[in-house]
Amino acid sequence: MRIALLSYRSKPHSGGQGVYIRNLSRELVALGHDVEVFSGQPYPDLDSGVALTKLPSLDLYREPDPFRTPRPGELRDWIDVLEVLHMYTAGFPEPLTFSLRAARALRARLDDFDVIHDNQTLGYGMLHLLRSGKPLVTTIHHPITFDRRLEIAAARGWRKVTAWRWYGFATMQARVARRMPSIVTVSESSRGDIAREFGVDPERIRTIPLGVAPVMLEHPGVARVPGRIVAMASADTPLKGIPTLLRAVARLHRQRRLELVIVSKPKPGGPTERLVSELGLGDTVRFVDGLSETELAELLGSAEIACVPSLYEGFSLPTVEAMARSTALVVSRAGAIPEVVGPAGEAALLVEPGDEVALADAIGTLLDDPARRARMGEAARRRAVTRYSWRTVAEETVNAYHQAIGSSMTREKQTHDHD
Repeated sequence: MRIALLSYRSKPHSGGQGVYIRNLSRELVALGHDVEVFSGQPYPDLDSGVALTKLPSLDLYREPDPFRTPRPGELRDWIDVLEVLHMYTAGFPEPLTFSLRAARALRARLDDFDVIHDNQTLGYGMLHLLRSGKPLVTTIHHPITFDRRLEIAAARGWRKVTAWRWYGFATMQARVARRMPSIVTVSESSRGDIAREFGVDPERIRTIPLGVAPVMLEHPGVARVPGRIVAMASADTPLKGIPTLLRAVARLHRQRRLELVIVSKPKPGGPTERLVSELGLGDTVRFVDGLSETELAELLGSAEIACVPSLYEGFSLPTVEAMARSTALVVSRAGAIPEVVGPAGEAALLVEPGDEVALADAIGTLLDDPARRARMGEAARRRAVTRYSWRTVAEETVNAYHQAIGSSMTREKQTHDHD
């Protein structure tokens, strides 16, 4: 099968989209399919045998100069102008503008592919591809409306207005999602949320859980560092619950020696850095960024506890990665996380999202009980190995492709018969 796999941004090593694109494309090729990834910046790291077609944006949010003003000579066409205007009016244009570039790029190449797979772009350009008659499958990891509500709730003053504008693309995504004939999501929790938030018929949504990278499944070979807690989350994103974790660690810090390692790059002088300073955690909290998969696996394997304090997750790949490294977990009872970790107490302790006291108590309980941590880590690894395989993800995704192709042929025949 010839597959066009679309992703509007595909940050390597971290961020759900880049991880999804790399691992799914690799396993699809291993199954004998031809895969060509179409991506905007940041571009993905892809394995041998996977083709990459770059659809460059203006990259207006790149480091170290986010929200940059492009030079006039950088503007190539009307889509570039649209991208700049969205940024100037506090919007996030990439899902829309990438979808338009993807539709333009594929218009002349539709015969090169049997199916098009969009990874949560959900821009209006996807409707152009749908009207072309080419089978189209869409992955929605979770509805972005959850992020919007939490960002607006956390914002103050005029920032509430800019937060609403930034997430304006959520309205477009909901409209496009309702038109998509074949949707894949990553958990039953997310399936229900998409149906409610985006108004999508749940019968059109197929659940295919994510997998864990092969390097994560290698047996942990590093020693656990006493008192080390690891969290993987976008530090300044309210959805991820990092302030709750920092306050919980501040409570524990008064009683014992700890090290909290957060895999993220917070905004300099931003809310997370300020909170670390206010809580007096400068010598306790460390941020790391840009880790390779091997380095991330080693870090997770070195922790006594991994923590996922999110207020919502459509799946939570960091949870599965920690499970694969035999690391005991303390997680929020939020979104799909309980579904991912299984029965409470086996692989993880669950606490209510946003409850810093309960989070501190759970972390302290596990830090004081190495035998329990070991049992939970073993149970976590068994669950990760048996349930979360990228090969299984690829096989089930191929089934979704076949179903989409069959449905497309049926619609085409019905149209022909009607004519």
